[in-house]
Order: sequence, then C-alpha cells, then structure tokens
Amino acid sequence: MSETPSGTDRRTPAVAVVDAQSPGNVGTIARAMKNFGFEDLLLVDPPELDPDGEAYGFAGHAREDILPNATEITFEELVSNYHTIGCTAVTNEDDRSHVRFPFSTPAELADRLPTVDAPTALVFGRERVGLTNEELAEIDEICSIPASAEYPVLNLGQAATVTLYELRTLTLDDDGTQLPDVERVRAPEATIDRLYDQWAELLEAINHPEEKRGKTMRMLRRVYGRADLTDREANTLLGLLRRATERPEPSDDES
Repeated sequence: MSETPSGTDRRTPAVAVVDAQSPGNVGTIARAMKNFGFEDLLLVDPPELDPDGEAYGFAGHAREDILPNATEITFEELVSNYHTIGCTAVTNEDDRSHVRFPFSTPAELADRLPTVDAPTALVFGRERVGLTNEELAEIDEICSIPASAEYPVLNLGQAATVTLYELRTLTLDDDGTQLPDVERVRAPEATIDRLYDQWAELLEAINHPEEKRGKTMRMLRRVYGRADLTDREANTLLGLLRRATERPEPSDDES
C-alpha cells in the first residue's frame, strides 16, 4: 500500500462505488454520505453524471459538494492506495473459502476502524452482481449487513445508507447531529417521595379499599422506579394528582 493520498483523513473512510450502472444510485450514495458526515467519494468506471440528470436529482444537498468533487479512479489505484473494505451481502458460511470470509458487520467496523493506521475506503459494487470474486480477492477485508436469510440482498443505495449510518460515529459527534445533546436526569428523590405521598392522599380521597392500598403503592413505586422520571415529569404528575385529590365535593344537586 502506498502512502496516504494527499488530503485523505485516516479516520474518515472514503466511499468507493465500482461500476455503478445507474446515475441515480450514485446520487443516492452521495446523499447518504452527506447525511452521515462522509465527504470523499471515489468512482470506478462510473456512468455519466449529468448535472441536470438523475444523479444530481437524487443527491439532495450533496449535489453542491460531494458529487461534483467525486474522484474517478481505477480499481487498481483503489486497492493500491487504500485499506479496502468490500461490502457484500453474500458471504461464505465457514472458513473453507477466504474470498468472502471472514467478514465484519458495519457495527463491528465502527469499533475497529479508528485503530487502522491507513486511509480506508468502503467499496460498493454493481447493482445486480455486486463485487466479483476476483475483485474481492484484491480487497483487504469484507463487510456484510445482517439481514433476513430468506432475502439478504439489499440494493446498492440501501446497502450504502445502512453501512454509513452504522459508521456515523467515525464522522459525527454529539454536536454534529440534529439531535439536541440533552442528558436525561432523574428527578430528586424528595420530589419522587412527594409524588408517592400525593398518590397515598388520592387513594384515601377516592376511598380506595384500605386493604389494597399497600399493594397499589408498591406497584406505583415499581412503575415510577422503572420510568426514571425527570423533574419536569414528576412535577407535572404532582400537579395533576393534587388537582384530583383537592377537587371540590359535588353539590347536592350534582349528586
């Protein structure tokens, strides 16, 4: 393997697509790369990518950077310059053949790839036949997505999207996603205890059978114990229970 190509980040894998037949699939993969923080798209024998055509139409915001900045390379350049990870749905079941075995799942790759001291590339093959055995023989390792044994084959766009999603921890931290970084904090025990006291008052107010109150309170403790209520949730429930406990007695006419 040659030295790291200029500008290549060892930590963030490139995404290589070999001999894609449909421009739309290339656009779909570029969009998934944009979704999950990948930037370097490598194309081996690509179809024509017309800026007014299907690829750019499917790429979403990736049409602005990832797709137009894609690099066209040969398969020989790919396997010479990168630690390559061939993505395939079809694997051997045991170690009698080393073409498609052993293999890792994308989740397992996410744990291990940060330790690989080389530029890496995730390699996806053709829509119909994927990567050939001859190509896989030149690739460093195999990745396969766990799927139903009855129908394990994903289309090219699906396979790339699932794989890149699983590897998003290589490219995105908590500040890099649209999800707010909110830590769930359990309400103080004093607040939870007030909630139990309020339940006890309500059971008394509604004349819940006295012999059943202990069992009911234990059940409520188990439910709230598993729920890990936040302070806001606990105080909202407290307010509702107070209103239920302190509701006015019905008048004679209402009775």
